Amino acid sequence: MPQVSNAVTSFTEPPPMPGPQPRSRVSERLLTRARREWAQREYEAAERSLSSVLALAPNDPEAVRMLGGVLLRRGKYAKALECFRKVLDVWPDDDDLRIGLGIALYEQGQVEEAVMHLRRACEIAPASASGWFNLGEALAREAHTEEAIAALQRALQLDPSHISARLSLARALANLGRIEEAVAAFREVLRRDPGNAEGWFGLSNLNTVRFGAEDAAHMRSALARPGLSGRNYELLAFTYAKALEDQGDYAQAFETFRLANASRGRRVQWDAAGERKRVDDILRVFANDTPPPLDAGLGHEAILIVSIPRSGSTLVEHILASHPQVEGANEIKDMREVIEAETLRRDSAFPLWVPDATAQDWQRLGREYLVRTARWRKHKPRFTDKSLVTWHLVGAALAMLPAARVVIVRRDPVETCLACFRQLFSERSGFACDLDVMADYCIDFFRLSRFWLEKYPTRVFGLEYEALVAEPEPVIRRLLDFCGLPFDPACLEFHKTPRTVQSLPSAAQVRQPLRRDTARSALYGDKLDGLRRRLRDAGLLTK
Repeated sequence: MPQVSNAVTSFTEPPPMPGPQPRSRVSERLLTRARREWAQREYEAAERSLSSVLALAPNDPEAVRMLGGVLLRRGKYAKALECFRKVLDVWPDDDDLRIGLGIALYEQGQVEEAVMHLRRACEIAPASASGWFNLGEALAREAHTEEAIAALQRALQLDPSHISARLSLARALANLGRIEEAVAAFREVLRRDPGNAEGWFGLSNLNTVRFGAEDAAHMRSALARPGLSGRNYELLAFTYAKALEDQGDYAQAFETFRLANASRGRRVQWDAAGERKRVDDILRVFANDTPPPLDAGLGHEAILIVSIPRSGSTLVEHILASHPQVEGANEIKDMREVIEAETLRRDSAFPLWVPDATAQDWQRLGREYLVRTARWRKHKPRFTDKSLVTWHLVGAALAMLPAARVVIVRRDPVETCLACFRQLFSERSGFACDLDVMADYCIDFFRLSRFWLEKYPTRVFGLEYEALVAEPEPVIRRLLDFCGLPFDPACLEFHKTPRTVQSLPSAAQVRQPLRRDTARSALYGDKLDGLRRRLRDAGLLTK
């Protein structure tokens, strides 16, 4: 997921200080140099210059404030937050400072306080497009989509040229199921900036737009621009490959996907051997039982949906979230973050600390998770936690939340691997850049899934995507029964459920009745023969 600060506020010079601020000549010279480095976006150099100023005058408010802005741009959010807090009393009515504070807080997971400061920035400077944009972006990520759309529209009223706000608005409209409006919003971005990589990729990511020859020509032109960044090349190349698919040229589409993934593979690190070892360690550690729970009813509110990408987990969540007792939380990070915090506290890698965890430890972690996720139970008693990394954590999740239910969603492995190869994911998903690596990742997922299903047969439910598509009603009835939910016909008409869906590739698809024609692997013929052999050798294919 991109960070709020990718299109960050124009956080620059502070307002005048209240009263004279005497500085030494050396400090003044260093501060002047830092301003120049800031203007030239030489943020690493600016950080050094400002650190030198503060070595001479540790409490110089302007230097502290500017250092916070530099640290923000360098992704050092915790340190930026310290700087902003230190000078907030000096400039309490500075909207840029509030925005910077809000961004730093958001990136540190302090969402409520972040949104409070972003709202305050908009109150201080209601004509600031930057303030409304950052508020809208934060709200959209927290699934407050209607309010986010209003904030982003306000930003565009103030500054129609704000491309980042247009992109955020298009994504928010798509997440809410307003697909035609989202298409129009992405097209408006491209009308204003025909080579905009995010605009082209957003349009293709809706999975509803067929690209024509004119679109493909624009993409080729954009790809030919000199000085294209790796990320923008990949966004455009993935989109161009889908345009080639729309024209029936699957051989060239495959080659374009291959080149785009190779570029991404050079930027994104993935430790395939480490991943395999982690799965081996999980299998070994959880072969032994965790201590009996102190409270067997803890966590009955939670329904965890786990899978690897492009397997149907968003569809399953949308079906459950169509039930009147269930809130769909989308992809949330709380389970992973609770385990990561415990791992840090113990100074031992997960799952190696698991044998030392007591029943009290698991209950503590379970209660912490429930506190963190309480916002999803304000209106309904149950909630879904959908995550593409929690498949590693099923054993830990059930030790923490003995009454929770886990749904493992699996799809045909060839289709899954191809779908991931065709999708540009976040930087955490380096496994998708190469079909051999993707196959190994899929193999590990299937072997760990089998282990969870065998070890926890009453608490883990295996749902096959192909079975759901072929016979929706009996599969949905079994799913609801497993979750302890009475049958509700709304779950069969899930495509009519109005809610925010934050997985953009699935946001339009879950608003349509189930389709049986989603398989693509046959279109690529012998291009996937190596993938099929690897999966067959691992026992995942029978023919």
